[in-house]
Amino acid sequence: MKAKNLYCLMALCAGGMALPSAANAQETVYSDEAVSVTEFSCDNTNRYFSNWRNNWFIQIGAGINQPFVERGVGNVQSPGNNVDRKNMTLAMNFGFGHWFSPYLAVRINALGGGLHWSAPTPEHPDLGWSRAKHANLNLELMWDMCNSIAGVNPNRVFSVVPYVGIGGDYTWDMSNSKGGVPVATNVYRANGKAKTSSWTLPVSAGIQFRLRLCKYVDFFAEARASFYGDNWNNCAYGRPIEANVAALGGFNFNIGGRQWETYNECDYMTQLANLNNQVNNLRSELLNSAQTIAALEAQLPCPEPVVQKDCVNAPLMTTVRFKINSDVITPEEEVNVYNMAQWLKSNPDEKVMVVGYADRDTGTSEYNMALSKRRADAVAKALTDRYGINPSRLVVKYDGSDVQPYTTNDWNRIVIFTQK
Repeated sequence: MKAKNLYCLMALCAGGMALPSAANAQETVYSDEAVSVTEFSCDNTNRYFSNWRNNWFIQIGAGINQPFVERGVGNVQSPGNNVDRKNMTLAMNFGFGHWFSPYLAVRINALGGGLHWSAPTPEHPDLGWSRAKHANLNLELMWDMCNSIAGVNPNRVFSVVPYVGIGGDYTWDMSNSKGGVPVATNVYRANGKAKTSSWTLPVSAGIQFRLRLCKYVDFFAEARASFYGDNWNNCAYGRPIEANVAALGGFNFNIGGRQWETYNECDYMTQLANLNNQVNNLRSELLNSAQTIAALEAQLPCPEPVVQKDCVNAPLMTTVRFKINSDVITPEEEVNVYNMAQWLKSNPDEKVMVVGYADRDTGTSEYNMALSKRRADAVAKALTDRYGINPSRLVVKYDGSDVQPYTTNDWNRIVIFTQK
């Protein structure tokens, strides 16, 4: 049988039935349009966030507070709503909170101590001042103004932190500084007795100045005001709003320090572009494969060959392909070895050359030469051991990666049969 006739026979045996369907499938999915890389754009801005376990803090402080209440009852006036050193009392402060970002935090803040205020009555114009005890608990939203305006800096030495909040206040043990004199009041219980305690819902606002001492400790100075309804001190008279102003100082203890995780979408654009390029390269290879399959399909059915004496070294369609860095014949490629064995048995006078190759893109030239030899030997051994072909009919040759039969590099991990 002539070489070209043998070429066509192997094409029909190895892939003739599969080529039309494969080509049609490829043509359905891929087009002839050029593949281009998608351009990406990004916002090169650092975005900060905090794990819920991080950036907790505890605040401990002390200072003074000054209430602003009625200026006396009836026709008696007093400096009760003016700053009076006699009315300044010690205030204790404790709080804890969490910074959800470099800009915002939530704090639960407790403030308590004694209260003094002046409130004479017409019956007791020399009443002096009244006193009570109170405890205030607030939920407050804090804003780090410096991080918001000047940029995030976890090592900033000085920060300004305004805040607002709402909470509850309990005031009790109201009495007069002069024993036996009743507290000025016009709020009574159902039994007609004057109330000596009160529950109110104040709204608070203030500003904290924070000085960083180290990673874990800040010193703070804070000014705050809480605003109450007129019955805070059980005396509803005059202005409808009463207030308590406090000046505090103390320390913030930052649990674990203050640290933020960042995200910048531009950090991932290079990776996305590389992945996109890989996808486009794979699409190009698939398109080339589809075109190659279509070209092979166009050759079917094979024309009747013409005898030519110079076609002795024409390549056969039957090949055996290998995985990267492997000389093991896979089950998928075993059919091609079987087809070659059947052709040799049908043509006992023919000899074939078994030529091994390797991919130039992987391994050195010396390593690829040895790999191509192992591949050619593996195919020859399969023909002789499994299918009983006489070794004298096989000429084993190996070209490594010095010769590349195909332009697509990974197709060169192959053994090709040619007629001897």
